[in-house]
Amino acid sequence: MSYQILTLITPLITAPYLSRVLKVDGIGAYSYTYSLVSYFIMFAALGTVNYGNREISYLQNNRTKRTRTFWEIELLSMISVSVCLIAYLIFTLAFPHAHLTEKLLLIESIYLISIAADITWLFQGLEEFGKIVGRNVIFKVINIIFIFTAVRTQKDLLIYVAGICLLELLANISIWFYLPQYVDRPKLAELHPFSHFKATLTLFVPTIATTIYTALDKTMLNSITGGMTENGYYEQAGKIYKMMLMVVTSLGTVMLPRIGKCFSENKKDEVKQLLYKSFQFVWFIGLPLCFGLIGIARNFSPWFFGEGYEKVPYLLMIMAFLLPVIGLSNVIGIQYLVTTKRENLLTRSVCIGAIANFFLNLLLIPYLYSYGAAIASVISEVLITAIQFWFIRHEMSIPKIFSLSWKYLFASISMLVVLLLLDSKVSVSFLSTVIMICIGFVIYMVLLIVLKDEMIWEGIEMIKGIMGKRKRGD
Repeated sequence: MSYQILTLITPLITAPYLSRVLKVDGIGAYSYTYSLVSYFIMFAALGTVNYGNREISYLQNNRTKRTRTFWEIELLSMISVSVCLIAYLIFTLAFPHAHLTEKLLLIESIYLISIAADITWLFQGLEEFGKIVGRNVIFKVINIIFIFTAVRTQKDLLIYVAGICLLELLANISIWFYLPQYVDRPKLAELHPFSHFKATLTLFVPTIATTIYTALDKTMLNSITGGMTENGYYEQAGKIYKMMLMVVTSLGTVMLPRIGKCFSENKKDEVKQLLYKSFQFVWFIGLPLCFGLIGIARNFSPWFFGEGYEKVPYLLMIMAFLLPVIGLSNVIGIQYLVTTKRENLLTRSVCIGAIANFFLNLLLIPYLYSYGAAIASVISEVLITAIQFWFIRHEMSIPKIFSLSWKYLFASISMLVVLLLLDSKVSVSFLSTVIMICIGFVIYMVLLIVLKDEMIWEGIEMIKGIMGKRKRGD
């Protein structure tokens, strides 16, 4: 979570600068071309990230099997990336595109190469998160320095895109230096990469559906509106909500290998307890971020993005509801269904959501433009989460899951009321937004302390324990 906070801070530093330098059309052009390359990234990745994470979590104590499994999955990834890279270059060079679009697409082919170099799933499966965080912190700092020194005018769009693509590739390559600590050299004759193909394919189908309905709205926005402007609005609002979503889903990255280990040891009761704790974490983090974002959106957006982004605050208010909804589906779909090898249920829910999203986009975008795309996304995610709850209704107590939320819901709504009152009184400025955030945070935490929320008191006891150890010199 500490790394996700850094991930949250980085765009908060760079996004205001980029929105003013590249303008809404520049942001929209990158958003549109990335929506195209994301289709190829989807096929290149197959389902290897979640699949690899899960399989490695089962083999934490077996280096020999872990070595063979790692190299088989990685080799399969390299094969799929090679095929998709060839298809992508054919798509870019053989079909007509606008001159700027073609250049951006060629540069963004680096993203595909990065997929083959990404082995973070190995370290996630081994619960070695420190190395991933350390690597990412360094490259986040380099990314910030690059943006402020190399991107000066709207004409620097190509430089910006090339820089962030190359930095992502270098970040993925850098973690390979840790590899010898956890796996041995491969014995090529013993490797059977395609033995994992069927399993990765079952995780690939929900990835297809997710990528399609998260990228298709941008593609459809450009096609239906005939310009990049609505994409620019949508991209900037999406950037903020996705930053906060990283915090909401941060526990999932840690819980997947932990639940996988418990599942492999047949500790069913412990799996359920971990899942209930995950649901509680989503309520604890997701609800205040949702209502807090709604409360500060109109004060935050104008000074943060500058002129020309008038729709963004209202898009943020709509997208804010995605935070708790996607958080819940992350717990059910990724932490539970994937870990317990029931990807088929995840696939069903996501495919239904993708189909619903497509038709909702067709219905809403022609009339509401970017607002329509945002509303379609919220409805689709609610549908996905509801279906997943239906799947697990006999295994976990749904009333218990929702009963965990009432304290956080009450505190969040109380905070929102105060923020809306403040929003009508204070001027639009950086200082006003900071004051609103601080007041909202204090209200939320005080109410949870008064309500004697167990997560707050667990946190307080943990901090006391850490401070006590430091005093004793432990």
